Amino acid sequence: MADVVLFHHALGRTPGVTGFADELRRAGHTVHTPDLFEGRTFATLDEGMAHVGQIGFGEVIERGARAVEHLPAELVYAGFSLGVLPAQMLAQTRPGARGALLYYSCVPATEFGPAWPDDVPVQVHGKESDPLFADEGDLDAARELVASADRAELFLYPGDQHYFADRTLPSYDAVASQLLLDRSLTLLRTLDTPAARPDPNERP
Repeated sequence: MADVVLFHHALGRTPGVTGFADELRRAGHTVHTPDLFEGRTFATLDEGMAHVGQIGFGEVIERGARAVEHLPAELVYAGFSLGVLPAQMLAQTRPGARGALLYYSCVPATEFGPAWPDDVPVQVHGKESDPLFADEGDLDAARELVASADRAELFLYPGDQHYFADRTLPSYDAVASQLLLDRSLTLLRTLDTPAARPDPNERP
């Protein structure tokens, strides 16, 4: 089973985020949910982003890096929206990364290095008409990632909701959320196949 770090979105570590982590745990995976906001949660995206503006995007990424210092190297990094920033940075730069799940957001791979690592599979999920995803560069970044990396997948869903996999919010889309979960679990299952894990008894 995979060891996953799931970073929350701009509303904070809400019950919707921890509930999604529980879905992954029910499939047998270990899931860590660091709190990048030190206990604070917000009712609206504007409020959450105002807090991010106060602490800085760089601090959000640094908190994500500090949150995994005590964890093993072989991790799958996942993030919702804002949480994609530390997830993507760690997947690209921390040795041992096994995969990445980027929900509702994606930044150009060149933000964190010359290219996406060839040995790290990644999925990007977003709504095709979500203005925060489709109109602010994230979709373009995801398409560039898929075009340049052998093990990258982009999944687009109909609609314009941003936080569509958070069952506690009005933007929740049950059908798309289930597809997102199923596809995420498919990636996590591939990491447990014999081909994905080197045989310690096999001679070089």
